[in-house]
Amino acid sequence: MSNEFVYHVVTATDWARWQDKPTYEAGSLASEGFIHLSTEEQVAGVLERYYQGVPDLLLVQIDPARLTHELKYDVSTNNDRFPHLYGPLNKDAVVSVATIR
Repeated sequence: MSNEFVYHVVTATDWARWQDKPTYEAGSLASEGFIHLSTEEQVAGVLERYYQGVPDLLLVQIDPARLTHELKYDVSTNNDRFPHLYGPLNKDAVVSVATIR
């Protein structure tokens, strides 16, 4: 895989809970063992499938080269390969955080 950025969709409230910490953990890390990420091309479909009508969303842009935990591309929805982070997101891998809507 090339060093393209990967993305994580999160509510502003959830992201703010981790603001004073060096890492971020999505709820899926505890329940599924990884944090759901997307490629740039996958973000629109993820928003459409899982976040319709959800306010205050953020798009976290992540540099995979800076991650301290394993990033794997697993077959998921529609047999598409989605990036999953198997551990907390170290925030020094975050390139930007943008408001979605």
